[in-house]
Amino acid sequence: QVQLVESGGGLVQAGGSLRLSCAASGRTFSSYAMGWFRQAPGKEREFVAAIRRSGGITSYADSVRGRFTISRDNTKSTVYLQMNSLKPEDTAVYYCAARYWVVTTTASEYDYWGQGTQVTVSS
Repeated sequence: QVQLVESGGGLVQAGGSLRLSCAASGRTFSSYAMGWFRQAPGKEREFVAAIRRSGGITSYADSVRGRFTISRDNTKSTVYLQMNSLKPEDTAVYYCAARYWVVTTTASEYDYWGQGTQVTVSS
């Protein structure tokens, strides 16, 4: 089992920044690829960013590329999502997820999920 706990969400004005953190516990963190997803009211959960076990390769949704950066610190068992130039359409609950070994952008392929953290961007 892997337990994931997100933090860092909140209310920010358009153009502002937030950094989300996701702390993992339970299994060897470096064995898991990590992803961030988000879900806005009335919409399906969508992929935001993912990072390989070693952190060397990352992937982003087109809507956030150039504004968001995913990173990880395997010594702290934590994955981060730095969000800059935030827009009202970025408002959603953000979830981190863990998948054993292989990175993917598909939500259904992740093994473990956090409880989510709310991000609200005001115009």
